[in-house]
Amino acid sequence: MTIVVNSGVVFLLLALALWTVVAREAFLAIVGFVAYGLLLALVWVSLSGIDVALTEAAIGGGLTGALLIGAAARLRATETEARAQACGRPTRVLALVVSAAVAVALALCVLVLPDPAPTLAHEVAADIDATGVGNPITAVLLAFRAVDTLLEALVLVIALIGVWSLTPDGFWGGRPGMRHRANPDGIFGYFARVLPPIGVIVGIYIFWTGADHPGGKFQGATILATMWMLVLMAGLADAPPIGRRWLRIGLVVGPLVFIAIGLAGVLVPGAFLAYPAGFAKPLIIAIEVALMPTLVLILGLLLAGAPERGARP
Repeated sequence: MTIVVNSGVVFLLLALALWTVVAREAFLAIVGFVAYGLLLALVWVSLSGIDVALTEAAIGGGLTGALLIGAAARLRATETEARAQACGRPTRVLALVVSAAVAVALALCVLVLPDPAPTLAHEVAADIDATGVGNPITAVLLAFRAVDTLLEALVLVIALIGVWSLTPDGFWGGRPGMRHRANPDGIFGYFARVLPPIGVIVGIYIFWTGADHPGGKFQGATILATMWMLVLMAGLADAPPIGRRWLRIGLVVGPLVFIAIGLAGVLVPGAFLAYPAGFAKPLIIAIEVALMPTLVLILGLLLAGAPERGARP
């Protein structure tokens, strides 16, 4: 029975992936992509990768899907014109050949791996208790692969700067996106009042429990940013102007604290992002706490888009 279920899930994943690639309309492709991400999260749950499943559902299927929907809405006016400029048969054949070649190359890379494959799992397992962190995913990401995690945070900041760079000169420093106005007595306004308090508690819990259990800053920040955007979309609040000083400070405080702790490691243990003995868990928690507001602001502002109006409503 398990084989039948797993085979069915694999078939659905492949079908959704194919649908996402061949769909002619952007919205249909995005629907397939979001469904693919949510189904992939279930696959990670079945593999006991709860942290990866939460990240895939929140970031892969949720946030990325919302960003793609926003992009498709902005490009809707040019989509028909773009479809009219169909590629010729030689271009399609070339694309098919290149894609097949890449797939074969990746398959060969997997098949030629030595058996057993090289791994650092034994070294990590021997030293992971020194971090004092109960969740091995958090320990790996902020102790053994801390530089990768720092770069991920910096990439998000750079991505937001890229979005802001699309701002017209007359609106620089203004409010991102358009002012949403919804019926305050409607069902959407009702949900925007009821769900955020619950979502804030859930988001903070998932963030805090990430040190010792499945969860973490990215998953918690996504939930908090979603609650923020729900309030904005219901018209109960407005997005802050990007020129506000507190907003700029919130966007850089997380990476700056991360870098400062990394530089302190050079002075004491003797390596960048190395933690002194007995202080690993407090420093990891300090990094997570500092990154949390930065991630919430970045994720929310990415969804809001570039400023389209002045600082005044």
